[in-house]
This record gives sequence, structure tokens and C-alpha cells, in this order.
Amino acid sequence: MCGRLSFVTTKEKILEQFGERLELGDGPLPLSYNIAPTQQAFVLLNEHPEALDRLSWGLVPHWAKDVKDAAKRINARSEGIADKPSFRLPIRNQRCVVLADSFYEWQREGKQKRPFRILRADGRLLALAGVWDTWRKPEGGVLRTFSVITTTPNREMAAVHDRMPVLLNTPREIAQWLGEIPLEEAIDLLRPADDGLLRLYRVSEKVNAAYNDGPELHQPAPPPPPDLFG
Repeated sequence: MCGRLSFVTTKEKILEQFGERLELGDGPLPLSYNIAPTQQAFVLLNEHPEALDRLSWGLVPHWAKDVKDAAKRINARSEGIADKPSFRLPIRNQRCVVLADSFYEWQREGKQKRPFRILRADGRLLALAGVWDTWRKPEGGVLRTFSVITTTPNREMAAVHDRMPVLLNTPREIAQWLGEIPLEEAIDLLRPADDGLLRLYRVSEKVNAAYNDGPELHQPAPPPPPDLFG
């Protein structure tokens, strides 16, 4: 799965990687080391892929009565996505790319869960495949939300978790995902990243609390003390 995101970058880096004509808006980008479910993240929508948008993380289907289950839909499993009630229309018509410098995942060790930061080994930004939807608020206005699509892990991720986000790793894959392509072609893009693309390392358990949001979350955690009685 994918439980937290990090978006710490510059406009220059985004334009270099995703196109110089991309509309980023005025003023500095709001950065975050710890984007949690129901918070906003930056995405490119197939509706207008030339502009960077901010949507709430946790998909609320257009037919939902309320938003209470949004946090349960931060991820969409690639397997069977075309038939799931919440995702069968978005996978066909409402696809997006979620931008992040890295994401966090937790490795189970007995009763403990140790957080890891996962990023591209070459330092480039991650482009995560996602789907989005628009929900109309009862009091008026709309709420736009998204889910990150997950698949089986590559070699690096398998050491930590049995799922990973689908990564779009070339301009061609991103253009395909945001373009008007048949469902079969979209589904074909939902595969694990190549081995060797990612690197990961343990970080502080401070990332567990969504209110912690600073550069210390990117720092490697100190090695655990030796087991003197092992």
C-alpha cells in the first residue's frame, strides 16, 4: 500500500521533469514532508494535464452519500480495479498522476512497525498512477479526491511490504496514462517498477504522527542498539 507521501521539491525540478509549459501557479509551492490521508497532494489530472492541481487524498465516489470512508480509499488495488464500484468509472475516464519526492511504508517486525522512506535512486521525482473523482457537497460546491493505485512489489519494496504504488517512469508512460487510451492499455501500465529504480532507508517513528512535518523526517534513523542477550 502507500500510507504517507512527501512533497519537497522546487518548481524548477518539476518543470524540468514534467515539461516547461506546465502551469504551476504564482507564489511558492506549499511543501510537506508528511502528507497523510484526507490531506491535499499535488496531481496532474487527465482533464487538464497542463496544470498542477491539489486534491484531497482518499477517493470519495461521486455517488457517495458522505465523505466518512475517504480514508479507506487512499489506495486502489490494481487487481480488479475495472470492476470495483468506486473505481470502475475513474480508471476509464478520470486518471491522474500524483507527484511526490518520496513515500513512506512500514515494515512489520514482530509487534513493531518500522517506517521506511522510499524514493528514486536517481533523485528524480516520483510519478504515481492514480484515479480521481468529484463529489458534490450537500451545502454546495464540490470536493475532488484521488486514490493511489497499488500493485505487487518490486525487489526493493518486497523487503518492506507486499504492495507498492504503481510508478509511471517515463514521459511516454505519463502521457499514455493521462491520454485517451483504451482500458486495456491503461491496465497494462499497472505493473511493478523495475528492480533497481528505488532506494529506501529507515526513518524516525515521528512520521507516524501526521502533525510532525519537518526535514527531520527525511533523516535516516540511527541503527538499533545491539541485542546483548541475543
